[in-house]
Amino acid sequence: MTAFYRNIVCKIVSLFMFLSVLLGSAGEFIKSQTDEKQTDYPFVFVHGLSGWGSYDDLYAKLPYWGMFGGDLMTALNEKGFSCYAASVSPTHSAWDRACELYAQLTGTIVDYGEAHSARCKHARFGEDYTGSALIAAFDEDHKINLICHSFGGTTARLFASILQTGSVEEQHTTTDGTLSDFFKGNNGHRIYSIVTLATPHNGSSVLLAGDGENPLLTPEEIGALIGMGNLSEEEIDFRVAEDYALYDIMIDNAVALNKQIITLNDIYYFSVPCNATVANEDGTFAPVTAKTEYLLRETAVAIGKFTGTTENGFVIDETWFANDGLVSTVSAVAPFGDQAISFNKDRIIPGVWNVLPTYEGDHMSLQGGFTVRNDVKQFYVDLLTMISQIG
Repeated sequence: MTAFYRNIVCKIVSLFMFLSVLLGSAGEFIKSQTDEKQTDYPFVFVHGLSGWGSYDDLYAKLPYWGMFGGDLMTALNEKGFSCYAASVSPTHSAWDRACELYAQLTGTIVDYGEAHSARCKHARFGEDYTGSALIAAFDEDHKINLICHSFGGTTARLFASILQTGSVEEQHTTTDGTLSDFFKGNNGHRIYSIVTLATPHNGSSVLLAGDGENPLLTPEEIGALIGMGNLSEEEIDFRVAEDYALYDIMIDNAVALNKQIITLNDIYYFSVPCNATVANEDGTFAPVTAKTEYLLRETAVAIGKFTGTTENGFVIDETWFANDGLVSTVSAVAPFGDQAISFNKDRIIPGVWNVLPTYEGDHMSLQGGFTVRNDVKQFYVDLLTMISQIG
């Protein structure tokens, strides 16, 4: 590996890859909570960029959900919830991850689509989950709840949108009878709720932030990273840039992706933004060290003072300063353009973003933290209980 690429990898390991960080209109009716459990749908947890799930060997040694506090899936199952940890690509696009999630839920072979795979220069088919589905059933009679960290939220939103609308491109391209049911549409009702945790709905300015002539990552390094797949020379797959997660979380690209994703009127959407920074006297934001992983403090400072305009004219202003070390709090509230309201347990509305209180912690806090440990079990018990009681 050349010194140039080694330098890139070192930066990315410290910023993104260290044990996995990061990285409408209202419905026609309103439902309130009761004190009784109204649904018993399973909860499928979707990890973020560089993450892992129960299909991965690492999960047994260090669970993404729970970290050193113990496997959150086990703890929640013991509380009477049915919880499962999906395993999708740690580096590839929201599209690819959505296709993988579908295959795991249905116990089928991953089909990335004939048109998509040809355009993005990779194989059409992936892992075969026949006989090893993540859950017992996923159909019109068996809904699910999706709990998603970071880029997992983008993945889930696109997943739900494709379930409902299908893909016209794949339908027109695949004419030999092999079109995946995923691309046929009219299945959005299979999802009951989506919860996003510290999700960069509108992208992250961490890929732009820096100090004058010395950005955290240069454009050349970002471009090289996107083209490097899993950061291993042996695993470079030469797919096009748009088929990587880091492409999707660039602000201009995230905004464009949001225009392609629909918010469904019969799904309950919840978001939990995170914040581990405080305002300085000059108006910039700095990390609270007691709440922020050491590896996220530099990025928290950079995001907390960065303003600018993207190539497509999107303005990043002071409202983007508060952040969790990788994602600005404002970006984690909801996709810009979608309707968002403050969470009210007595007035939970489908088809809009019910925004829960900002969680005081960094980007890894809702995983349980790495060096800054968090006991998040009660947070998830309360969250899952709330969703199960919507009646």
